[in-house]
Amino acid sequence: MGFTKTTEQDSNYNHLENMSVLELLTNINNEDKTVPYAVEKSLPQIEKLVGKIVSKLKTGGRLFYIGAGTSGRLGILDASECPPTFGVPHELVVGLIAGGDQAIRKAVEFAEDSLTLGWEDLQKHQINSKDVVVGIAASGTTPYVISALKACYENNIITGCITCNQGSPLSQTAQFPIEVIVGPEFVTGSSRMKAGTAQKLVLNMITTSTMIQLGHIKGNKMVDMQLSNNKLVDRGTRMIMAELKINQSEAEALLKKHKSVRLAIQNYNNHGQ
Repeated sequence: MGFTKTTEQDSNYNHLENMSVLELLTNINNEDKTVPYAVEKSLPQIEKLVGKIVSKLKTGGRLFYIGAGTSGRLGILDASECPPTFGVPHELVVGLIAGGDQAIRKAVEFAEDSLTLGWEDLQKHQINSKDVVVGIAASGTTPYVISALKACYENNIITGCITCNQGSPLSQTAQFPIEVIVGPEFVTGSSRMKAGTAQKLVLNMITTSTMIQLGHIKGNKMVDMQLSNNKLVDRGTRMIMAELKINQSEAEALLKKHKSVRLAIQNYNNHGQ
């Protein structure tokens, strides 16, 4: 198998320490510009995985992200933003990281090398065949992630992955692999850069398109969002004003009463209150 880790190949730039700040920023930006085009090539793979996730979530399943280091953190970030954005339960999209929650802030040595912890972490959530598990690893070689996906496959659980190397062991393990080939990093091997950006873009796509398919957006608005701060209350009020063509005080009263943009609009349309 001719597997090459392009994420580990030498940077296209050298003598970085001799560059001015503007040269550094310009070169990093030029590399970053290539990332959306790499993601675009993967849209058919992303579509297949999203289709599976939507069908599983519609029948009571959950979505799990599992990763180590930057990849794990990005999965947790995406999962943690689903409840406030789409009003879904915290258990619907779950992010897991090698080494546990302490690894979100501080690297846990050798946690990603474990061949058993990934599946153990999933089992703590009573993982079952209704669920979908997406492994995230820029390298495509992280043992924690690969071993977890193998165990999922053995237990009839659908698996996907997001990786930035072609033909990696992770891609060959996942049933629905997504490979976004971003090439060498500006700082050799620093896959928190282009690879991390690519993973974030794909994660945004997966949850946003899934939640729209599940009915959590009306028109283009977050009608199920949690009203957890003043900015979101203000946004919700403006949504209701625009949708129902009413003034601010009426909209504020409706939102205060129903505690939900969707319910406020539904009740007004049904009962005029």
